[in-house]
Amino acid sequence: MNPRTIEIAMLLMGRWDAAARWAPIPLRLMVGYGFMEHGFAKLARGPEAFATILHDIGVPGPHFMAWITVLVEVLGGLAVTLGAFVTPASIPMAAILLVAIFTVHLPYGFSSIKLMAVTAAGAQFGQPGYETDVLYLACLAALVLGGSGPFAVDGLIRKRFEDAR
Repeated sequence: MNPRTIEIAMLLMGRWDAAARWAPIPLRLMVGYGFMEHGFAKLARGPEAFATILHDIGVPGPHFMAWITVLVEVLGGLAVTLGAFVTPASIPMAAILLVAIFTVHLPYGFSSIKLMAVTAAGAQFGQPGYETDVLYLACLAALVLGGSGPFAVDGLIRKRFEDAR
């Protein structure tokens, strides 16, 4: 093999390693912020309003589930943002996404943006599909399988356990 080819391959592999190492950070920030934003929006409107929606779609214990959902979204979002306990936090977060897909978004198809018309008042959109939920699930899966990356609490905890041995 040509030495120059080997040099180029090594350079590309080094870039790939750096990209793979840093890739979890934007995933953590986007997923964490997105979940926290949804949780805070439910708090701002009052969990009772969300409980009414849950009741209307047939979710058992709607008041309890409304509060659980808000807590999972806010605390799970914070955990993912910080890279803390990402794997255990991802389980209830994924459950919320799956419930949203199968109880709300599935009938509207895949696309999360449905431009219906543009009027003098602005763009008019239809109901969102499950695209965004699937993207959040993919990001959570990537973080669970690939790790939280640098500047993550999980890494600090792992290092402390390794140092204690």
